[in-house]
Amino acid sequence: MSAVPFHYVDLRTFCYSTEDEKRVEAALRTFLPEDTEIDREVTEGHSGDRILVLSVRLERADDVRHVLATLTELGDFDRLLDELEDRIDDNCAFYIGLDKQVAYKGTVELGDGLMLRGKVEAYPAKKARAIETATEALEELAARADRE
Repeated sequence: MSAVPFHYVDLRTFCYSTEDEKRVEAALRTFLPEDTEIDREVTEGHSGDRILVLSVRLERADDVRHVLATLTELGDFDRLLDELEDRIDDNCAFYIGLDKQVAYKGTVELGDGLMLRGKVEAYPAKKARAIETATEALEELAARADRE
């Protein structure tokens, strides 16, 4: 796959005042290419507590491919493929929640804490075409990972 059929991929997580910022960043870096710069924004929770938002937008094909390739490490990768219809919206955006706790340990699982959003290239820009495109791309990355 020379080009990856995603315009971009966004990753985002929150670091609450009860969490260690370095650990939360390490969890996010599980999905990122080396030396990726992470944006940081400090905000305030409902009760006045500090919340640090860590986010990244990747637009280069190699970077997007790297993130998507980490998804092939999911133990339930077939489940992800089966759920693509529910994970892609009418605007061709692809959503996945990832487990922040296990990501800190370098493992990839569906869950809560990290949000991945990707914009699927689909022509015409219809949900059905986006599902086909995302399925083909993820299956190809999984096949490549099996060969390596």
